[in-house]
Amino acid sequence: MTSLSEHVVTYGNDKKILYYAAGPLQGPLLIFVHGWPAIAKTWIHQLTAFSALGFRVVAPDMPGYGGSTSNKVIEDYCQESIVEGMVALLADTGRDDAVWIGHDWGSGCVWSFVAHYPEKCRAVASLSVPYRCVELGLEELLKWSNREIYPEDKYPHAQWGYQAFYEQDFEKATAWFDSGVAGFMKFIFAKRPLPQLGQPSGTARTVLDGGWFGGPEKSPTPPAEAAFDNAEFIASDELMDDVIKAMKKTGFFGADAYYANHKRNRAYNTAEHVNPVLEMPVLYIEGKFDAICDTAVSSFATPQQKYCKKLTSTSIDCGHWIQMEKPAEVNAALARWLATEVKEYWPGFWKNGFVKNY
Repeated sequence: MTSLSEHVVTYGNDKKILYYAAGPLQGPLLIFVHGWPAIAKTWIHQLTAFSALGFRVVAPDMPGYGGSTSNKVIEDYCQESIVEGMVALLADTGRDDAVWIGHDWGSGCVWSFVAHYPEKCRAVASLSVPYRCVELGLEELLKWSNREIYPEDKYPHAQWGYQAFYEQDFEKATAWFDSGVAGFMKFIFAKRPLPQLGQPSGTARTVLDGGWFGGPEKSPTPPAEAAFDNAEFIASDELMDDVIKAMKKTGFFGADAYYANHKRNRAYNTAEHVNPVLEMPVLYIEGKFDAICDTAVSSFATPQQKYCKKLTSTSIDCGHWIQMEKPAEVNAALARWLATEVKEYWPGFWKNGFVKNY
């Protein structure tokens, strides 16, 4: 495994972000931002590959996770507060800008960051979550849902029922996850067959059932850890242990609170001073069989086609956890995009360039 150095940056009112770094100190900077529920080390395949190529790679435990501050204050996890931490993180690296790469809620955070600080973004890449959607709140997600798959009379919140549930009963939702952290994390990272395209996600019923996995009568707690004794995982044994330990340490309050700030996030990201048009290179990587961020069968990715002026998109045959399910394909896509669309940022190119003899 790549040797990762550990760093801590303090900002705001004694908040801290723990982050890991690898690669040459002067290498072009890539910052990888994880989503829900995860930690910095879920990017280990990318940190290993790109540090070996000569990039300086950084991955934070986002607020609410791992070694970073995990306050039980919902407003601390609104996008405005999260972006404040990202500004501090970048400053702590000693750089003025970076290529930012996000997944899941990490993508939402990166999208919020680039909308407010485009000058701090050399380029942006997102896995699973396209631009101008989740960071604009639940009402924006509903606009782009496929109502043929999720008829409004049957699934009023489409696949986003779980997000509506956080808003309706945050304490109940969080307590359920905390009652079985290890089992739930093993469920999340267990290998499973790819779902059939165009079928409703079980998350569509979360509000209707009063909770996850059929509600409290059917599933009063997450699956038992022992249910996965013979399972294979998309994470190594070491990473699985690290993730479970981290989530047990913080609990799910901070992680879930990202979903409890939709109105604040929308106000922040639609403020009059925000120009949503992105002029820098943007890469979007779709997980074709992602049952929730289902850009393959919905209009979820439509807004970014309008706002991203240098957009490159690709699709990988996998589910939601793209960088863990298909690390080689993700690394290849990122490397090709960096080498062709952000070529002046490739390690060594800024110093020596290329000489073509043809």
